Amino acid sequence: MKLAYTLLLLFVTVTLKVFAQSPEKMSYQAIVRAQDNSLVVNSRVSLRIIVHQGTATGTNVYLETHSVTTNANGLVSLEIGTGTIGTGDFSKIAWDKGPYFIETQVDVKGGSNYNITGVTQLLSVPYALYAKTAGGTSSTPFRSAIVSFTASRNIAAGDVNNTIECTASSTLTLTADFGSMAIGETINLEAHNGAVLTIQAASGVTINYNAAGSGKFTSTAGNVRFGFLRKTGTNSYIISGQ
Repeated sequence: MKLAYTLLLLFVTVTLKVFAQSPEKMSYQAIVRAQDNSLVVNSRVSLRIIVHQGTATGTNVYLETHSVTTNANGLVSLEIGTGTIGTGDFSKIAWDKGPYFIETQVDVKGGSNYNITGVTQLLSVPYALYAKTAGGTSSTPFRSAIVSFTASRNIAAGDVNNTIECTASSTLTLTADFGSMAIGETINLEAHNGAVLTIQAASGVTINYNAAGSGKFTSTAGNVRFGFLRKTGTNSYIISGQ
C-alpha cells in the first residue's frame, strides 16, 4: 500500500548576504515522516518550495526544487534561494508587499511526483530582507536607516521604513491618527542584548486587532529579538515576532 507522507517544518531563518554575488537565502530544516509517523531516514527525497503572496493559495511568486538526503533522524536541511529555479527570482521578492506563505511539497522517492505537505506563513523572519526593497530614508539604496532607541517616546516619521534598534528597555507608543505612515508601510523592530522593546497602542489604536493593545520584544544577553510592525488601517497595526 502506498503511504502518504507529511513534512513537519522545524526552522525557517534568514541569512542576509552583503555581497551582490552572494544570493539571499533562508535556511530551512524539516523532518519527513510516513503516515504511520515513522521517520523517513537516510533516503534521497525531492522537495518543491513555493512562495505564495497574500494568502496560502495566493500568487506564486517563486518556485524552486531541491534533491536532498534525510539523515538518521529523518531531517533534511536546505537553503531556500539556492535550489533549481522554476519560477521567479528570490532576490527580487518584494517582502514589503506581504504577507507571504511557503508551500512545501515532497516526493519521497526522489522524483517529481510531489505531494502537498503543508503551508506555513512567514511572519517576522523574512522581513529582515525588507530593507532591500523598502524605500527607507537612508541615503544608501536598498538599505533602511538604523534608528537608535534608548528612551520611551511616540512613533515618529523617521521610524517609517527603517529599523528601530532598542538597546535600553523602552516603550514605543503608537499614537492615534499618525499620518506619517501609509497603510502597508512597515517598521523593523529590534531588541538587543537584554533590552525589552514594548510597542504600546494609545487610546483609539489597535495592535493585532486588540484596542489599546501592546506587544513586547524581550531579548537576552548576547542576542537580538526582532520582528516588524505594519500599518493596516488609519489606527490599526499588526506586529509579529514577539
